Amino acid sequence: MSDGGEDRAVTKGRPESPAPPPPVAKRPTERVVHSVTLRDDYAWLKADNWQEVLRDPGALPAEIRAVIDAENAFAAAVLAPSEDLRKTLVAEMRGRMQEDEAEVPRPDGPFLYYARHREGGQHEIHCRAVRDGGPEQVLLDGDKEAQGKSFFEIGVARHSPDHANLAWSYDDTGSELYKIEVRDLGSGVDATTIVENTDGSLVWTADSRAFYYVRVDANHRTCEVYRHSLGTAPTDDVLVFEEHDPRWFIGVSRTESGCFAVIRVSDHETTECHLLDLRDPAARPRLVEPRARGHRYDVTHHDDRLYIRTNADGAEDFKIVSAPLSDPGKATWQDVVAHERGRLVVAMTVFPDYLVRLERMGGLPRIVIRSFATGEEYSVAFAEEAYHLGLDRRLEYDTRKLRFFYSSMTTPRETFDYDLATRERELRQRQKVPSGHDPSAYVTRRIFAKAHDGAEVPISLLYRAGLALDGSAPLLLYGYGAYGTPIPASFSTNRLSLVDRGFVYAIAHIRGGTDKGWHWYTDGKLARKPNTFSDFLAAARHLAATGFTREGRIVAQGGSAGGMLMGAVANMAPELFAGIVADVPFVDVLATMLDADLPLTPPEWLEWGNPIEDRQAFDAIRSYSPYDNVAAQRYPPILALGGLTDPRVTYWEPLKWVARLRATMTGGGPVLLKTNTDAGHGGASGRFDRLEEVALDYAFALACADGTIGT
Repeated sequence: MSDGGEDRAVTKGRPESPAPPPPVAKRPTERVVHSVTLRDDYAWLKADNWQEVLRDPGALPAEIRAVIDAENAFAAAVLAPSEDLRKTLVAEMRGRMQEDEAEVPRPDGPFLYYARHREGGQHEIHCRAVRDGGPEQVLLDGDKEAQGKSFFEIGVARHSPDHANLAWSYDDTGSELYKIEVRDLGSGVDATTIVENTDGSLVWTADSRAFYYVRVDANHRTCEVYRHSLGTAPTDDVLVFEEHDPRWFIGVSRTESGCFAVIRVSDHETTECHLLDLRDPAARPRLVEPRARGHRYDVTHHDDRLYIRTNADGAEDFKIVSAPLSDPGKATWQDVVAHERGRLVVAMTVFPDYLVRLERMGGLPRIVIRSFATGEEYSVAFAEEAYHLGLDRRLEYDTRKLRFFYSSMTTPRETFDYDLATRERELRQRQKVPSGHDPSAYVTRRIFAKAHDGAEVPISLLYRAGLALDGSAPLLLYGYGAYGTPIPASFSTNRLSLVDRGFVYAIAHIRGGTDKGWHWYTDGKLARKPNTFSDFLAAARHLAATGFTREGRIVAQGGSAGGMLMGAVANMAPELFAGIVADVPFVDVLATMLDADLPLTPPEWLEWGNPIEDRQAFDAIRSYSPYDNVAAQRYPPILALGGLTDPRVTYWEPLKWVARLRATMTGGGPVLLKTNTDAGHGGASGRFDRLEEVALDYAFALACADGTIGT
């Protein structure tokens, strides 16, 4: 065995491994927290000028860049034998894409607005056409705007209410620092004014003369809402709201009625909403209900009332109330949709005559429509064991057409227009798979694994019809389990490249998400965070016990907080896995939560705990933080992916983790790290470039399953 824990002996059928990268220097640092001495050999990999690096990757110190480059070179060398397979996978996945796909147009006044792609194009093209017929007008050509940029992503493209201008935001570094420009839709020319350092969102005023946006501070935190008037310099923008407590996020959105912008102040437990009247050019924020610890609510507008989704008064899975616009505080709230435990009200939207909500029961979504006039309710649901539903964003308020999306792991995405009055459903578009797709050739199922405490963990499955479920199949098990985010059982053409090669694809709907209601989230956060990890391991063992695979044939995958999951289960039960794919993994949890200067740390204390002030939180995080629990044991092959300009999971987290793994593990591996030096948290921005990243993950998974990588 080598010092780095990687066996480089030549094995029959496996190419000789290349020389390892130069060892990462150990520069021990120590700090004492709660009388505990924490030693970190690799803390130096965090650049002192990390804020500058987010804005200018070229500012990264040369010695740290050298480590990243060496890791990238080593990963490329180890993965070189899979180059032909990766090309094949990219060709397959691209062959399933309709390259000139276009959205179903959204009507708004005299126009139809939509986004599309051109054949061979990487980025969206935003367009419109006259509603009663006429030629297409290209408003924003993403491919053209991306020329010469290593990273380019459009945030939003919002036309003004008078249809004369387009305000659009873009990120050209991957750091999620968006610039906003305004384009005259008559001439197609952008104004010389550029608003910088925003979160990418914006809301137009009703007179089309100004828009609201959220400014990001030097530490990458949303802290202020400004109003920018057309024709003025950003230095003249008017501050309308500020929240400089770093524990809070700020967002701005528009109500469906178009009458108000909603400023939403939130952390991971509490929200507070303020209204800005878009019809008043000098509007000031108006508070709906003051923040109260643990109270979460969302608000929208209908006639002279507000409708509010809230967890007040013990409504764990949320209810919907209404209040007069003139007096919207909690004292006036009246129940419209009562709370029902186990029925999670996910979202709501209003029409002139109807209230529509998306809810989830038993892990499955449904749409419920309620008549304002009669109070009568009816629902839209589907019969598959596991599927996904989503509501589309509409531009017009005065309509009775609801647009929603449906898909399952076997059924390509379908777009429906639903007439709320007649209850007629019109299929507007079905996702095309140019290379062909037969849903009957695949099976999707929902099964349940029993967790350590008896909880039933849902697992969504996709595999080829006729696959022998005798334990011989390799299986990719995906998990996330954080922030209340559910993982939908939706369609993905990319997954078919694994499934067609004999894989079972599984999603473990573990605690930390809201897949089974709000309690499913709270049972997987703070002191209960270990439930997330044990749920995932229970799912893996159940899949092996029931013949979908066997232990040692499972490739685990997760990203961001799901990357923390990957690090934790690798430490806890490495023998279960043939390999692990950790995308932008949040693995240095303790150090990050102890660093109050990092962009997301103060708000994240409500998700993980505050180890600075709370000894119990310190002990809990220290007990599972993947970086802090790397052990002298055998690890499966691991592929970690990072982004240099990632503000969410900073580049040094996977860099440090990989260095400690290699220095500590006693066998197994290899441990690989590929850092995208031109992108951040979301990876590559172009749709075909993203396929290269997926192909890398899948080629690694296939190599782990067939034994051509690892020992």
